[in-house]
Amino acid sequence: MLPGFIQYVNVAANFGRFSMTSIILAGGKSLRLGRSKLLETIKGRSLIQWVVDPLAILSTEIVIATAHGEAIPCSSAVKIKTVADIYRGKGPLAGIYSGLTASSSSRAIVVGCDMPFLSVSLLEYMTQTLAEFDVALPKIGEMIEPLCAVYSKNCVAPIQKLLELNELRIRKLFSMVKVKYIEEDEINSFDPKHLSFFNVNSQADLERARKLAAERGWEREGKW
Repeated sequence: MLPGFIQYVNVAANFGRFSMTSIILAGGKSLRLGRSKLLETIKGRSLIQWVVDPLAILSTEIVIATAHGEAIPCSSAVKIKTVADIYRGKGPLAGIYSGLTASSSSRAIVVGCDMPFLSVSLLEYMTQTLAEFDVALPKIGEMIEPLCAVYSKNCVAPIQKLLELNELRIRKLFSMVKVKYIEEDEINSFDPKHLSFFNVNSQADLERARKLAAERGWEREGKW
């Protein structure tokens, strides 16, 4: 059995007793790529499926937040539901709000729809740090990764306040809630190349993702 698959099984087994939602933000317009990125393929799987598969290991449900609630073709043994942005046209913060509002869990992993190389181990570690905090937020130097983070439902009210004020910068939220920063040395223990934060915005990004997947031999069975 491959080491990656052993890790996959162990994480899934340890997580089985928890309620956890994963929220995928899929409300963007893919302007830089010039077409919908969700169904672009990497090694025969759609980009959205690359995001769903590792999240399904950790989740009791997956919520996909889209602009209009349109169905996204993907599959999982875990329940998937699609929700429309409650605040239309207000970017990722509105997607986080819609996803958390629809979540049946008290906490949720939040990621973008274009992040094919999520580390299950890193995400699991972040969920375990959330007990006394409202957000578990990766931080590398001065750069934060709010679209690969864990949020509690305690964030719903402050996010709504920001949206009502038309303040759409996610960073503003972090001064209103308790944040646990996941520092670079912690991230490196699970994802030393920081590929969890790689996202596909352009054709060049897509080609790089295909090359990475081919070089590293990622397959459906647990190479996360």
